[in-house]
Amino acid sequence: MNIRTILTLLLLALGVTVLQAADDYKTSEEYIALRDSMHRAFNDGDSAHFYPSVHALQNYLLAQGDQHAYYTQRCNEVIFELNHMNIFEAYRLGKQLSKELTEKKLDKEMYMAVNMMGHIYNYSGNKEAAKECFWEVIHRMEKEGYKESMPPIYMNLVNITMAEDPQEAMKLIDKALELAEESSPQRVFDIETRRTLAYYTLGDTANFVKGYKAYKEGVANGLNSVHGRQLEIHWLASHGQTDEAVKLATDVIDNPYETQAEVYAKAGRWQEAFDALKKGTEQSDSINSFILKSSMEGIENELKMYEVRRQQSRVMLYSMVIVISLLLLLIAALVYIVQSRRRHWRQMEAAYRHVIEAEKVKTDFIQNVSHEVRTPLNIISGFAQVLASPDNKITPEERSHISQTMLHNTRLITTMVSEVLEISRGDAIDTEIELKPYQCNELIRQALNYFCTNFFRPQEVLHYESSLPDDFMVRSHAVILQRVLNPLIDNAYKNIPAEGGSIVVRTEATDDQLEIFIEDNGPGIPEKDAERVFERFVKLDSFKEGMGLGLTFSRTMARRMGGDVVLDTTYAGSGARFKVTLPI
Repeated sequence: MNIRTILTLLLLALGVTVLQAADDYKTSEEYIALRDSMHRAFNDGDSAHFYPSVHALQNYLLAQGDQHAYYTQRCNEVIFELNHMNIFEAYRLGKQLSKELTEKKLDKEMYMAVNMMGHIYNYSGNKEAAKECFWEVIHRMEKEGYKESMPPIYMNLVNITMAEDPQEAMKLIDKALELAEESSPQRVFDIETRRTLAYYTLGDTANFVKGYKAYKEGVANGLNSVHGRQLEIHWLASHGQTDEAVKLATDVIDNPYETQAEVYAKAGRWQEAFDALKKGTEQSDSINSFILKSSMEGIENELKMYEVRRQQSRVMLYSMVIVISLLLLLIAALVYIVQSRRRHWRQMEAAYRHVIEAEKVKTDFIQNVSHEVRTPLNIISGFAQVLASPDNKITPEERSHISQTMLHNTRLITTMVSEVLEISRGDAIDTEIELKPYQCNELIRQALNYFCTNFFRPQEVLHYESSLPDDFMVRSHAVILQRVLNPLIDNAYKNIPAEGGSIVVRTEATDDQLEIFIEDNGPGIPEKDAERVFERFVKLDSFKEGMGLGLTFSRTMARRMGGDVVLDTTYAGSGARFKVTLPI
């Protein structure tokens, strides 16, 4: 959530009790004009118009005797500076507000100044100081009876606590919800949505799904939440729609890189997770540098002001020393924040690169290889012993069957090894492929014949249909096209019924693409698994032979030729249809 959204919500929280003050003046044309003028300047970020308009509104509120509304507008000045990342100026205004409330002994309104300081500390990265401020705000609100304004303060604590102590954050959410149901029910839906996000962070899938359904029902009933977009991102990610989740995060979040890294990591796309973390670090460092620069500029201006006053009075000298000490402490805190964040991101990068990725790839590979290679090796070994035994009387038909079975399992092992090597090679290098002109229909017929001959598949099950003339030419690579088609056709053979099974390969062309469709009449593939089947070591039916690399291998080969392989989710027939696209 961006800082302007947070602080706009803060303004609404501070203003709740204003609605309970005397309302006579709030319907006057003068008040409405002053209020709307301030709102326009605030939303436009126009400092030249904001400060005159907010000061005019403050003077009007003082004349009406509404001190609560007046100090709410004083908080608006702090919020305005934070929205523009003028952290030094926001800090100065917050301290000034606190000093004035203390001098006037306005304890009932002191929580406003403490709340402002909490947001300044949080924005600067000083989480502990921010939490102390927010807890003090809650205690002051309880004392003064501002219960309807307490849920947003609890949610501020939730946002700070969630990363370090999710269980404590859940308790805070429950407390915020309890208060909202009692005194401000309009906040309940937003708090429930935040709790659903917390379930995702905790890995509680059942409650996350339940909360998401409740959120969608609320939206259908006209409710909305500032956490809704983040919830939609995590919903997409939890259902394997990684790219859609990343795109949504990019569109709706000002600094999306941390969310992108989390989504990519969940999908096992570690390189992209690392790249997102790196970009996030660069942006974070840029923001911190801007904050430091802004603070330094503020210090320089403050020093000039106090230098002039020092010439007028020695008393101002002591004040300047105090201010400089505070500013140096603030700069030291900001420098510490920058260094801590850099160290934190480096640790995360190392974790992604050296632990998570390596461990997962190793585990998946060993688990699949140990089973899928051992099975055909045992078959080959067993039949070899049968052939070698002089006591076995084997007929020519049996010898032919044994030979074909051994060749099939040998080719199965060879195919597995080739797929692993080619995928690894595709990950490591990006070589340019030399394409040559071929007659399209003849090229594909040769590929289908090669498959049936070398994989011992009945050719009568496989049918080729083409809408292209026999002299239609394409630029391609015969061997790589064979490697694209073999896994797709083999996948279809594994899934068609033993009786009445059928596979159809169709060829069509657009202005710039060759389209090859592989259709079967097997059980089909659910739409939710349309992308998951292309992930490494994924098999929807664990009893089928293979390592779960065939479709990954096919897509990798197609992309090396500038094309792609996808599952056609619009296919209305029985079974599944894969679509291969290649540039003509």
